[in-house]
Amino acid sequence: MIPRILGALLLCLACATQAGVYTYIDAEGNRVYTDQPPSGRKAQRVELAPGNSVAPPGIRYRPPAAPLEVKPPAYQLLRILFPEPDATLRANSGDVIVTVTSEPALLPGHRYRLLLDGKPAGAPGRSPVFPLKNLDRGTHQVAVEIIDGDGMTVESTPSQPFHLHRVSIAGQPLPEVDTPLVSAVQPSER
Repeated sequence: MIPRILGALLLCLACATQAGVYTYIDAEGNRVYTDQPPSGRKAQRVELAPGNSVAPPGIRYRPPAAPLEVKPPAYQLLRILFPEPDATLRANSGDVIVTVTSEPALLPGHRYRLLLDGKPAGAPGRSPVFPLKNLDRGTHQVAVEIIDGDGMTVESTPSQPFHLHRVSIAGQPLPEVDTPLVSAVQPSER
């Protein structure tokens, strides 16, 4: 049944493309185009230029690409041990020690790189302990990356915040003095 309907549609389409186009002037003086010549009127057949057509590009067979070899991750775990996420630290000196761990331990040629507020803090190294000196008080973000010998990131932790509190003397009242200020010059000497 479907082949018959498809054949009928193709036949209709072929007939429609073979139909002519006619033009004539109607009673109001308008030019009219139609596919059937009017009865009782003089109509001209319009010669149509061949339509624009482009041949579809040839289909080339491409063999499927070889599947990429998926390497298992080199590290099952990379984590910041201290400070814990969103921890509040009190350090008046501004010194903080960041410690990390990885499983397995660093592979040969790999190094840890600490990121403080999105920027590398210090030189990359094999030690999982990072001393930070004289940090400003406030919220900071830390993350750790493991990099290879070419400086390419192999593994990284998400950035996690910690809050550093430092004592500030701003806004504290001045100490009280027991003795009033006395002018060095006596009123009689003036």
